[in-house]
Amino acid sequence: MPVSPSRRVAFDVLRKVARGGNASDLLRIHSANLSSRDAGLASELVFGVLRYQAQLDFLIQYYSGRDTGGLDLEVLIALRLGMYQMRHLERIPRHAAVAESVDLVKRAHKRSAAGFVNAVLRKVDDVAVMWPSWEIALSCPAWLLENWKRMFGREGAARVARAFLRKPETYVWVPASRRGELRKYDVEATEVPGCYRVISGNADGLQRQDIGSQTIVPLLELEPGQQLLDLCAAPGNKTAQAVERGARAIAVDSSFDRLAAMNVPGAERVAADGSRPLPLCTEFERILVDAPCSGTGTLGRNPEIKWRLQPSDLERHHARQVALLENALDRLAPGGQLVYSTCSLEYEENEQVVEEALSRRPPEFVLADQERRIPGVDPGDGFYAAVIVRLRASYPQERIHDAED
Repeated sequence: MPVSPSRRVAFDVLRKVARGGNASDLLRIHSANLSSRDAGLASELVFGVLRYQAQLDFLIQYYSGRDTGGLDLEVLIALRLGMYQMRHLERIPRHAAVAESVDLVKRAHKRSAAGFVNAVLRKVDDVAVMWPSWEIALSCPAWLLENWKRMFGREGAARVARAFLRKPETYVWVPASRRGELRKYDVEATEVPGCYRVISGNADGLQRQDIGSQTIVPLLELEPGQQLLDLCAAPGNKTAQAVERGARAIAVDSSFDRLAAMNVPGAERVAADGSRPLPLCTEFERILVDAPCSGTGTLGRNPEIKWRLQPSDLERHHARQVALLENALDRLAPGGQLVYSTCSLEYEENEQVVEEALSRRPPEFVLADQERRIPGVDPGDGFYAAVIVRLRASYPQERIHDAED
């Protein structure tokens, strides 16, 4: 039987993700010619398999008696797809999940494994399985869970990991000039001004932006006419929010191509590596450092990250983040305010970066506030933000101590 378009796309995308591709980007490309129904199923299959990968691999070993490490990639992906459909998608007929998984293996020129895939999937039932460890039960690497356990406690870490197993909600940012169009969409306002949750439909034509991401720019407390340095600005979502608030933004990013693709009227653009001294002489009243990071706060929508990330990656990100923050602080004017943010949950990329950068600054640089958004507690992705102010030289000494307290 021919393989359905949705399963064919899901298989091809998962194979490319296993070789380093980005699931969302690949799905957008490979699903371009699919019907909305087939595209939806392909997305469900890809993200479902990636979210539950540790559980699925355990089940493959449980039913087959074989270590998944010895299986060809194509065979493993076909088994994961079949297993996910049979254990998680009630509307998928079992015979279809089995038959098309077998056909996917044949299509990938692994005919010798077709019988094995068929035999394993035919054993699958709905009986609950006792997971042997919390990393398998939560489908998350053990080292990452231990990181979260140190920050949030064991129950808090489990709550975060469980949140990442659920399909994330969709949020959009709508500038004031376009809010009259909202009657065409099934959305509802959130507590964040300009942020709307999509209730149903795809909200095509609106700017998708997670609610956590939309909480960052308000921390700058921008006033009309203030000059803003937006470091690591591309793709420009936060720059657009700042411009709407009346800021005169200079968007800096190391990628010329990403800067060129930004569509933010009124923002100047400068291609520069912010981890090196900036080619700017101006001191800025407001600075945003939305630093590149591991992205562990976004594992609900980017589940492949958790299977690729290693502890050494946090050290690499940390070094670059400190350099970015220090170079930005060099350009902060007296009386100015800087926001450092990431979509990471990790201490190494958040509090530790701020502590290290400020430890080498004079006392007029003060950490005024820190905020965290934790998946499973707060809606949307996980985010961290630190607000740093540079006090004026004439600022009373006792006020400095108050701010530090």
